[in-house]
Amino acid sequence: MEQRANKGFYVGMIFIAVGAILMLQRLNLIPWSLTDILISWQMLLIAIGAIMLRNGSQVKGIILIGVGTFFILPEIFDVPYELRRVYWPALLVLVGVALVYRQRGGHRQLYHGVEGKTFDEFDDFVIFGGREIFITSKQLRGGRSTSVFGGIEYDFRQAGLAPEGAVIDCTCLFGGTGLKVPPDWNVRNEITTIFGAFTDKRGDSFQQGQLDPAKTVVIKGITLFGGVEIKHV
Repeated sequence: MEQRANKGFYVGMIFIAVGAILMLQRLNLIPWSLTDILISWQMLLIAIGAIMLRNGSQVKGIILIGVGTFFILPEIFDVPYELRRVYWPALLVLVGVALVYRQRGGHRQLYHGVEGKTFDEFDDFVIFGGREIFITSKQLRGGRSTSVFGGIEYDFRQAGLAPEGAVIDCTCLFGGTGLKVPPDWNVRNEITTIFGAFTDKRGDSFQQGQLDPAKTVVIKGITLFGGVEIKHV
């Protein structure tokens, strides 16, 4: 409830800011050119990134602010040709630095997923490629999945959850993550989607009464031009 209240607060602040900017523009206090910059999808990414930094999601916040800044700079400045040539590589460097910081910032040891291996936590990273991982742990606590211009698919159908459940943090940047889960798992969506999607395709394969509240997995993270998909088969 507290998390939902915080999201409502921030969404409300964004609406207030947009309304105030439009009012100032209608009163001819700020020019249209500035309004177009302040009310844009790039500025929305920067605002969401700042909110995530405020809430402690440093890596996701840095990525969103970097992408938003990357696309909004040409709207503000006449970017020289020499700088435009290194624009995309610079963005990749920024994302890479954020991901390296995330890997080094972990406080617990996590294990890199290997097909068919049993472990209780995982931390997987894919870039420009794909990977399929089978997890058979009976005390799964969760982990992290990062896909950049690639995809990861997990098969949890032979796995069991820890008594406290599991939390899976997914970061999909121009990529995707697929999760095959048992029919009685209760999946709670807390993904932030920006030009992306979260899809639960189990609707045709299970009945609502099958879900076990004691077996809850929380899917967190962010999809930017990517997606997370839940399925049973």
